[in-house]
Amino acid sequence: MTPEHDFFAGIDSDGCVFDTMEVKQKEFFIPLALRYFNLFQVSKAVRETWEFVNLYSVNRGNNRFIALLKVVDLLSERQDIIESGVTLPDLSRLREWTVTESKLGNSTLRKYFEATGYKSLEPILKWSEALNREISEWLHKVSPFMYVRETIDSISSFADILVVSQTPLEALEHEWHTNDIRRYARMIAAQEHGTKTEHIALAAKQKYPDNKILMIGDAIGDLDAARKNGVLFFPVIPGKENESWHQLMNVGIEKFRKGTFRGTYENSLIDSFLKALPENPSWKSIK
Repeated sequence: MTPEHDFFAGIDSDGCVFDTMEVKQKEFFIPLALRYFNLFQVSKAVRETWEFVNLYSVNRGNNRFIALLKVVDLLSERQDIIESGVTLPDLSRLREWTVTESKLGNSTLRKYFEATGYKSLEPILKWSEALNREISEWLHKVSPFMYVRETIDSISSFADILVVSQTPLEALEHEWHTNDIRRYARMIAAQEHGTKTEHIALAAKQKYPDNKILMIGDAIGDLDAARKNGVLFFPVIPGKENESWHQLMNVGIEKFRKGTFRGTYENSLIDSFLKALPENPSWKSIK
């Protein structure tokens, strides 16, 4: 990307622009995980753990493979899982792959699987490919949150917009085109293009002043991407998405343009955001 404006805005998609997080996790991710990892025997515990990790904790918005590792780690510590005698999926090879690969997508996982022949990767790959296929087939016309269109339209008048996401590119293009907001984004950076930190670094760093770069997101990973790049962050708080976009539209944008975003205003937003996403689940004692 070459700058066309003096400002830059990176915007996450799932759970931030679109109200898709809940439906994708509850109706696609979890049912397919139960099927491909043969976890029907402990479905209640799996659902509770999965929803905590992917929707209601600091891990919200993580790449699907990183999130899967976290879910299984938490499941392995649960007494009800231990007592059930169920066999959890072997993710040791997946863990190795996530350490060495930054582009955590289906294409790179398939290449790794075909190159190594590790059998434990096969159900993981099938699960992930089924996710893309079924979401594409069944999930249509999910609308943006309230005030999203007006806010993005306003931002696009003075800033270059990049979609910064860990969702597969095909799904992002479909959702942004279907809702007629693709025209506001210069480019879409997806799961296949690396991490969110890399997206911002490659598209914006050294091209715009740090106080003219804003990341908008609903997950801790979005905040981390902003902090690692030393740029501004506006949180879309889970459960208060419409209120967040209204706040950005009426207050945040003007502070961003005037250079008064950083400091007291940004800090107060982040404090509220962090309180909404706990680190420990209710069933796990804090050590």
